Amino acid sequence: MYRSYYGDVTKVEKEGERGARFTFKSAENRELPQIIGEMPLLSKAYWSGRDFEKTTLDPPLGSGPYKIESVDPGRAITYRRVADYWAADLPVMKGRYNVDVMHYDYYRDGTIALEAFKAGQYDVRRENSSKSWATGYDSPAVRAGLIKKEQIPNELSSGMQGFGFNLRRPIFRDPRVREALAYAFDFEWSNKNLFYGSYQRTRSYFDNSELAATGVPQGEELKILEKFRGHIPDAVFTAEYNPPKYDGSGNIRDGLRSALKLLKEAGWTSKGEKLVNDETGQPFEFEILLDDPQWSGSYCPSPRTSSAWG
Repeated sequence: MYRSYYGDVTKVEKEGERGARFTFKSAENRELPQIIGEMPLLSKAYWSGRDFEKTTLDPPLGSGPYKIESVDPGRAITYRRVADYWAADLPVMKGRYNVDVMHYDYYRDGTIALEAFKAGQYDVRRENSSKSWATGYDSPAVRAGLIKKEQIPNELSSGMQGFGFNLRRPIFRDPRVREALAYAFDFEWSNKNLFYGSYQRTRSYFDNSELAATGVPQGEELKILEKFRGHIPDAVFTAEYNPPKYDGSGNIRDGLRSALKLLKEAGWTSKGEKLVNDETGQPFEFEILLDDPQWSGSYCPSPRTSSAWG
């Protein structure tokens, strides 16, 4: 991850007494200056006598409002507020970091973590499983009001989440194939029957914010896109993007007809109950790789934040 983030940095130079200058290969990654600005500052005096790449359980020297008080490896860590924190009186710190002690327990299994929360082992839980949110909190503590469930709306950009097509695979290089797969996905039925109605469909890289794509390009946006005319689909200039939408009944025959039409145009035909390539005869198949058990059908990202506390 860090190799990818910082690969565009070509040089780092000292700038004055307290500054540093980072030189980038290009100006294409406009987020990189902010990412660089979020890097923590580490003590040269402290680390000069230690191996930075060596794992250790010794609390390192830091400059934040909390220090590590104790560690139970693999199980828990406790932080205590620094009484004479150097930045306590800065305006940006006023009203923050008011808790004296913070204790975190670690759970490797989400089910065990949820049961521990309902048993009162920890105080606040952010829930990101639609299945757990809908069915996992039926407990005496909830019914007695000892645990409060609340969905907290926010106006933060929800970000992009979904499945990306690997265009290095020949099967995905034709845009008609990718569009056909979108027609074949019944989001409304999935949301109703698998996700307990908790999903909100992502249709922009900046959903839930004023930067979300709406309508057709106009004004300054149109000026930027004009130089790409002929290199991007013409529909970008004439139609607002929206994914296929169905009624949740599971009947998406019209959508499937549209999908099959696109696939046929792209060189795929249904033969003997199989979709095969007209030239090679190879079946239409691809792999979806998941690395988290929650992705089996219960994860629920949304502009809402689902939280519970007890």
